[in-house]
Amino acid sequence: MELYERKILLVDDNRELVEMIADILKQGGYKNIVKAGSVHEALEVFQREKPDMAVLDVMLPDGDGFRLFQRMREQSDIPILFLSAKDEDRDRLFGLGLGADDYITKPFLPPELVLRVGAILKRSYRQEEPDKNEENCLCLGNHEILFDYGIVRYRGEETPFTAKELILLKKLNENRGRIVTFDALCNAAWGDGYYGYENTLMVHIRHLREKIEEDPSHPQWLLTARGLGYRLAADRGGRV
Repeated sequence: MELYERKILLVDDNRELVEMIADILKQGGYKNIVKAGSVHEALEVFQREKPDMAVLDVMLPDGDGFRLFQRMREQSDIPILFLSAKDEDRDRLFGLGLGADDYITKPFLPPELVLRVGAILKRSYRQEEPDKNEENCLCLGNHEILFDYGIVRYRGEETPFTAKELILLKKLNENRGRIVTFDALCNAAWGDGYYGYENTLMVHIRHLREKIEEDPSHPQWLLTARGLGYRLAADRGGRV
Protein backbone atom coordinates (compact mmCIF):
# COMPACT_ATOMS: atom_id res chain seq x y z
CA MET A 1 0.00 0.00 0.00
CA GLU A 2 1.26 3.48 -0.87
CA LEU A 3 2.06 5.86 1.99
CA TYR A 4 -0.67 8.36 1.09
CA GLU A 5 -3.30 5.61 0.92
CA ARG A 6 -2.89 4.82 4.63
CA LYS A 7 -6.04 5.38 6.68
CA ILE A 8 -5.65 7.90 9.53
CA LEU A 9 -8.05 8.15 12.48
CA LEU A 10 -8.44 11.63 14.03
CA VAL A 11 -9.91 11.81 17.54
CA ASP A 12 -10.85 15.19 19.06
CA ASP A 13 -14.10 16.53 20.49
CA ASN A 14 -13.52 19.90 18.82
CA ARG A 15 -15.21 19.30 15.48
CA GLU A 16 -13.80 22.46 13.90
CA LEU A 17 -10.29 21.43 14.87
CA VAL A 18 -10.82 17.92 13.52
CA GLU A 19 -11.95 19.35 10.18
CA MET A 20 -8.94 21.68 10.13
CA ILE A 21 -6.50 18.83 10.84
CA ALA A 22 -8.22 16.69 8.20
CA ASP A 23 -7.83 19.50 5.67
CA ILE A 24 -4.14 19.92 6.57
CA LEU A 25 -3.47 16.22 6.08
CA LYS A 26 -5.47 16.10 2.85
CA GLN A 27 -3.49 19.04 1.48
CA GLY A 28 -0.38 17.07 2.44
CA GLY A 29 -1.58 14.17 0.30
CA TYR A 30 -3.40 12.00 2.85
CA LYS A 31 -6.91 11.45 1.54
CA ASN A 32 -8.12 8.52 3.64
CA ILE A 33 -9.23 10.20 6.88
CA VAL A 34 -11.78 8.96 9.44
CA LYS A 35 -12.90 10.92 12.52
CA ALA A 36 -14.29 10.53 16.02
CA GLY A 37 -15.15 12.92 18.85
CA SER A 38 -15.07 10.73 21.97
CA VAL A 39 -13.47 7.61 23.42
CA HIS A 40 -16.63 5.57 22.76
CA GLU A 41 -16.97 6.75 19.17
CA ALA A 42 -13.24 6.34 18.55
CA LEU A 43 -13.30 2.69 19.62
CA GLU A 44 -16.26 2.02 17.34
CA VAL A 45 -14.55 3.69 14.37
CA PHE A 46 -11.27 1.99 15.23
CA GLN A 47 -12.82 -1.48 15.17
CA ARG A 48 -14.89 -0.79 12.07
CA GLU A 49 -12.40 1.09 9.89
CA LYS A 50 -9.14 -0.55 11.04
CA PRO A 51 -6.99 2.57 10.51
CA ASP A 52 -3.25 2.45 9.83
CA MET A 53 -2.52 5.32 12.23
CA ALA A 54 -4.31 7.38 14.89
CA VAL A 55 -3.94 11.00 16.03
CA LEU A 56 -5.43 11.36 19.51
CA ASP A 57 -6.33 14.36 21.63
CA VAL A 58 -5.55 13.88 25.33
CA MET A 59 -8.69 15.53 26.77
CA LEU A 60 -11.93 13.88 25.61
CA PRO A 61 -15.48 14.30 26.97
CA ASP A 62 -15.84 10.69 28.17
CA GLY A 63 -12.26 9.89 29.16
CA ASP A 64 -8.74 10.68 28.06
CA GLY A 65 -6.51 9.88 25.14
CA PHE A 66 -4.07 7.94 27.31
CA ARG A 67 -6.71 5.38 28.25
CA LEU A 68 -7.96 5.29 24.67
CA PHE A 69 -4.38 4.62 23.56
CA GLN A 70 -4.17 1.65 25.93
CA ARG A 71 -7.49 0.26 24.67
CA MET A 72 -6.26 0.52 21.09
CA ARG A 73 -2.94 -1.08 21.95
CA GLU A 74 -4.81 -4.10 23.31
CA GLN A 75 -6.08 -4.73 19.78
CA SER A 76 -3.43 -3.32 17.44
CA ASP A 77 0.08 -1.91 17.29
CA ILE A 78 -0.68 0.83 14.75
CA PRO A 79 1.38 4.01 15.21
CA ILE A 80 -0.25 6.66 17.41
CA LEU A 81 0.49 10.36 17.77
CA PHE A 82 -0.82 12.50 20.62
CA LEU A 83 -1.97 16.00 19.68
CA SER A 84 -2.83 18.03 22.77
CA ALA A 85 -3.12 21.50 24.24
CA LYS A 86 -1.47 20.13 27.38
CA ASP A 87 2.21 20.99 27.02
CA GLU A 88 3.38 19.93 30.45
CA ASP A 89 6.47 17.76 30.34
CA ARG A 90 4.74 15.29 32.65
CA ASP A 91 1.94 14.65 30.15
CA ARG A 92 4.27 14.51 27.18
CA LEU A 93 6.61 12.06 28.88
CA PHE A 94 3.67 9.98 30.12
CA GLY A 95 2.29 9.71 26.58
CA LEU A 96 5.65 8.78 25.11
CA GLY A 97 6.25 6.40 28.01
CA LEU A 98 3.08 4.52 27.12
CA GLY A 99 4.64 3.82 23.75
CA ALA A 100 3.21 6.61 21.58
CA ASP A 101 5.18 7.39 18.44
CA ASP A 102 5.10 11.16 18.91
CA TYR A 103 3.48 13.98 20.91
CA ILE A 104 2.69 17.43 19.48
CA THR A 105 1.22 20.34 21.41
CA LYS A 106 -1.31 22.87 20.12
CA PRO A 107 -0.92 25.27 18.46
CA PHE A 108 1.26 23.62 15.84
CA LEU A 109 2.62 24.42 12.39
CA PRO A 110 0.66 22.55 9.67
CA PRO A 111 3.82 21.54 7.73
CA GLU A 112 5.32 20.05 10.89
CA LEU A 113 2.21 17.94 11.51
CA VAL A 114 2.30 16.62 7.94
CA LEU A 115 6.02 15.91 8.23
CA ARG A 116 5.69 14.05 11.52
CA VAL A 117 2.75 11.97 10.29
CA GLY A 118 4.74 11.05 7.18
CA ALA A 119 7.83 10.15 9.19
CA ILE A 120 5.82 7.95 11.55
CA LEU A 121 4.06 6.12 8.72
CA LYS A 122 7.30 5.53 6.85
CA ARG A 123 9.08 4.23 9.94
CA SER A 124 6.16 1.97 10.79
CA TYR A 125 5.47 0.48 7.37
CA ARG A 126 8.71 0.60 5.40
CA GLN A 127 9.49 -3.06 6.21
CA GLU A 128 6.49 -4.01 4.09
CA GLU A 129 8.39 -2.71 1.06
CA PRO A 130 11.87 -4.26 1.41
CA ASP A 131 12.63 -4.11 -2.29
CA LYS A 132 12.38 -0.34 -2.55
CA ASN A 133 15.68 1.52 -2.51
CA GLU A 134 16.06 4.37 -0.08
CA GLU A 135 17.53 6.72 -2.67
CA ASN A 136 16.97 9.94 -0.77
CA CYS A 137 19.70 9.15 1.73
CA LEU A 138 22.80 10.96 2.96
CA CYS A 139 25.67 9.37 4.88
CA LEU A 140 27.82 11.56 7.12
CA GLY A 141 30.34 9.25 8.71
CA ASN A 142 28.38 6.83 10.87
CA HIS A 143 25.21 8.93 10.63
CA GLU A 144 22.69 7.93 7.95
CA ILE A 145 20.12 10.61 7.12
CA LEU A 146 16.89 9.38 5.49
CA PHE A 147 15.22 12.49 4.11
CA ASP A 148 12.03 10.67 3.11
CA TYR A 149 11.56 9.45 6.67
CA GLY A 150 12.77 12.61 8.40
CA ILE A 151 15.18 10.65 10.60
CA VAL A 152 18.87 10.04 11.24
CA ARG A 153 20.18 6.57 12.09
CA TYR A 154 23.20 6.24 14.35
CA ARG A 155 24.45 3.05 15.99
CA GLY A 156 21.12 1.33 15.63
CA GLU A 157 19.06 4.21 16.99
CA GLU A 158 16.76 6.52 15.02
CA THR A 159 16.26 10.18 15.89
CA PRO A 160 13.60 12.33 14.14
CA PHE A 161 14.31 15.79 12.76
CA THR A 162 11.95 18.69 13.28
CA ALA A 163 10.41 20.25 10.18
CA LYS A 164 12.79 23.23 10.26
CA GLU A 165 15.84 21.05 10.83
CA LEU A 166 14.94 18.92 7.82
CA ILE A 167 14.38 21.97 5.60
CA LEU A 168 17.75 23.43 6.59
CA LEU A 169 19.58 20.14 6.11
CA LYS A 170 18.01 19.65 2.68
CA LYS A 171 19.06 23.15 1.65
CA LEU A 172 22.62 22.52 2.80
CA ASN A 173 22.72 19.14 1.06
CA GLU A 174 21.47 20.65 -2.21
CA ASN A 175 24.52 22.91 -2.08
CA ARG A 176 26.90 20.40 -0.53
CA GLY A 177 30.47 21.65 -0.37
CA ARG A 178 29.38 25.25 -1.02
CA ILE A 179 28.57 28.01 1.44
CA VAL A 180 24.86 28.69 1.96
CA THR A 181 24.35 32.20 3.31
CA PHE A 182 22.42 33.04 6.46
CA ASP A 183 19.80 34.80 4.31
CA ALA A 184 19.34 31.79 2.00
CA LEU A 185 18.88 29.41 4.93
CA CYS A 186 16.44 31.71 6.74
CA ASN A 187 14.47 32.23 3.54
CA ALA A 188 14.27 28.47 2.97
CA ALA A 189 12.96 27.85 6.48
CA TRP A 190 10.77 30.91 7.11
CA GLY A 191 10.03 32.39 3.68
CA ASP A 192 10.16 36.03 2.70
CA GLY A 193 9.40 37.26 6.19
CA TYR A 194 12.51 35.69 7.68
CA TYR A 195 14.02 38.89 9.09
CA GLY A 196 14.90 38.54 12.74
CA TYR A 197 15.30 34.76 12.62
CA GLU A 198 19.11 34.76 12.54
CA ASN A 199 19.41 33.81 16.21
CA THR A 200 16.75 31.14 15.78
CA LEU A 201 18.75 29.77 12.84
CA MET A 202 21.77 29.37 15.10
CA VAL A 203 19.69 27.35 17.56
CA HIS A 204 18.47 25.02 14.80
CA ILE A 205 22.03 24.58 13.51
CA ARG A 206 23.17 23.65 17.02
CA HIS A 207 20.39 21.07 17.31
CA LEU A 208 21.25 19.68 13.88
CA ARG A 209 24.86 19.24 14.93
CA GLU A 210 23.74 17.37 18.01
CA LYS A 211 21.99 14.88 15.72
CA ILE A 212 24.51 14.45 12.86
CA GLU A 213 27.93 15.05 14.42
CA GLU A 214 30.11 12.69 16.45
CA ASP A 215 31.24 15.70 18.50
CA PRO A 216 28.82 18.65 18.10
CA SER A 217 31.31 21.01 19.76
CA HIS A 218 33.87 20.19 17.06
CA PRO A 219 31.77 19.64 13.92
CA GLN A 220 33.22 17.75 10.98
CA TRP A 221 30.26 18.03 8.63
CA LEU A 222 28.06 21.06 9.32
CA LEU A 223 30.65 23.80 9.16
CA THR A 224 30.50 27.53 9.87
CA ALA A 225 31.65 30.05 7.28
CA ARG A 226 32.22 32.98 9.62
CA GLY A 227 30.26 36.04 8.68
CA LEU A 228 28.69 34.30 5.67
CA GLY A 229 26.69 31.22 6.56
CA TYR A 230 27.18 27.46 6.75
CA ARG A 231 28.19 24.63 4.47
CA LEU A 232 27.84 20.88 4.52
CA ALA A 233 31.28 19.37 3.97
CA ALA A 234 31.60 17.20 0.87
CA ASP A 235 34.02 14.98 2.79
CA ARG A 236 35.76 14.93 6.16
CA GLY A 237 37.85 17.98 5.38
CA GLY A 238 39.11 20.92 7.38
CA ARG A 239 36.86 23.36 9.14
CA VAL A 240 36.02 26.83 7.89
